[in-house]
Amino acid sequence: MEKTIYKRIHIIGSVGSGKTTLAKEISSRLDIPYYELDNVVWIRDKSGDIRRTEQEREEYLNSILQSDSWIIEGIHNEDWVSNCFQSADLIFFLDTKYSIRTYRIIKRFLKQKLRLEKANYTPTLVIFFKMFRWNRYFEDVGKVNFFNKYGIHKDKIKVINNANCIKKYFN
Repeated sequence: MEKTIYKRIHIIGSVGSGKTTLAKEISSRLDIPYYELDNVVWIRDKSGDIRRTEQEREEYLNSILQSDSWIIEGIHNEDWVSNCFQSADLIFFLDTKYSIRTYRIIKRFLKQKLRLEKANYTPTLVIFFKMFRWNRYFEDVGKVNFFNKYGIHKDKIKVINNANCIKKYFN
């Protein structure tokens, strides 16, 4: 039996679901570069983040998608990411428990405030509370919206509830 090799992987899930951690791990194991969608939207600058124009964002994303291999992580549910799902060989949908995601949001914020963990953004209380709202929205509406919108790719979507599910794909 021939083993399927995935070279274009999209990872989605709510805040605190483990997207970045999984992207880094797969990137390391398979030697494939990974990209965060937030960094496609924002130009990270010491003086403050600058939002890319729609054209800049789409050009940057298309340059990634034209590569032979990539891992993209992020949950932007707008139309501009639809090419990611179409181009992906595999889509991991991280459906981590709501309580675990909530715990991780708090833990991450504290670590960032104590400078034990690096952030791509300034960890303010405003962002902290937005993360809770995004997490709740994902739980109540976001999951359903995703499957309604991108269910056409169901043959390559793998729903992951815990880390043990991932191991069967990469062992």
